[in-house]
Amino acid sequence: MNIYKTKGVCSSEIKYKIVDGKIKDLKFIGGCDGNLKGLSSLSIGMDIDQVIEKLEGIKCGIRKTSCPDQLANLLKEYKLNNNIKRAI
Repeated sequence: MNIYKTKGVCSSEIKYKIVDGKIKDLKFIGGCDGNLKGLSSLSIGMDIDQVIEKLEGIKCGIRKTSCPDQLANLLKEYKLNNNIKRAI
């Protein structure tokens, strides 16, 4: 699994696996356990572009980001690093 270090949120990192443009495995380390397990469960099997579209820009309280927004950032960075224009 790959690891993404989060910024500005309670979780410290996101462990993930992406295959053919879809999230195959996802686990947040730290943060709100139940909520993040739910977010992971809902995201597994989804196309990464759909997840970005749904989660990008969500804020947590007065913070400028959130764990869902960090997941969107991870996926955007993944696409950039892997030269993916649109998920498969």
